[in-house]
Amino acid sequence: MDVMQLPNAEQLLVELTEKMRPDVATNIALVGIYTGGVWLAERLHQDLGITLPLGVLDSSFYRDDFDQIGLHSQVRSSNIPFKVDGSHIILIDDVLFTGRTIRAATNELFDHGRPASIRLAALIDRGGRELPIAINYVGTTIVLSEDKMLALERNKNGKLNLSLYDRVNRNSE
Repeated sequence: MDVMQLPNAEQLLVELTEKMRPDVATNIALVGIYTGGVWLAERLHQDLGITLPLGVLDSSFYRDDFDQIGLHSQVRSSNIPFKVDGSHIILIDDVLFTGRTIRAATNELFDHGRPASIRLAALIDRGGRELPIAINYVGTTIVLSEDKMLALERNKNGKLNLSLYDRVNRNSE
């Protein structure tokens, strides 16, 4: 059986940072989606020299598939420490797949105000969109079957790593 060679997450983050750098102004706000998107947003916020405070959100309660997948065992509170009205926001996620997390996150952002614009950045775009969601900045694209789950993980030293799981086994944890 062939084992898929996953890209180096740290290298992808460097590449994503450089793709975003020309478009990032001092008045841009970053908002990371728990969990992996927050890890990325923290690093991007620092590496890009963003001056506005970093926002974080957990879109669990905004998901349209909540009744099917249930509530994640680690729901966290969102914190948007800046005025959303009129802000230019880059929403950060780790892996873009169906688009449902992004839709939910966008709905939550609008509950905080009306941004001037929202752009999307992710480390990985794995295709498989179920909603009309387009990405503005991406580290790389990987095509995976629907029975696989790509997860961004972080070790105790803060180093990022990608892991691939069978979706059935991962959901049973």
